[in-house]
Amino acid sequence: MGSPSEAAAVIELARSRPATLGAGRLICVDGPSGSGKTTLAAEIVRSDPMAVLVHMDDLFEGWDGLPRVDAQLDGLLRPLAAGRAGSYRRYDWVAGAYAETVTVAPVPLVVLEGVGSGSQGVADLVTVLVWVEAARDVRMARGLDRDGEAFAPYWEAWAVGEQEHFDRHRTRDRVDLVIRT
Repeated sequence: MGSPSEAAAVIELARSRPATLGAGRLICVDGPSGSGKTTLAAEIVRSDPMAVLVHMDDLFEGWDGLPRVDAQLDGLLRPLAAGRAGSYRRYDWVAGAYAETVTVAPVPLVVLEGVGSGSQGVADLVTVLVWVEAARDVRMARGLDRDGEAFAPYWEAWAVGEQEHFDRHRTRDRVDLVIRT
């Protein structure tokens, strides 16, 4: 899961394509919760010191924020595509409210990781869209191990919401690479 060779393949594909985010490139690592997206994205960033990692979890307005995340994506990615810094409001899950504004300067590579990163609304800016998947029981065990019992009451509702999002945005149909973990 998220091996150096998988990360290298993603980076190689991105570098083989024209810039889509201003002078930079955008790698989106999408797929259902617990599939291994964060691990792969971290390996990509470790492999490329010029890369900046943005986690979709920081953009959602809580457990029901996925349907409204496109405005945050626009505020982050559209300015970057124009060669300017982009920004988003970081959601503080403990406080249950938005916190500070995070600014992302133009860089050669942005790695956007998490459910919804491959949203149709920003498809024109994506250099490489990676889909990470795993069996449902594996994903659930990883999610609960990662987030503890705080995640358990939300798992089923989140799974329904993310599947609705994937279906509406046809995410799985548009991917460049599929990585099974």
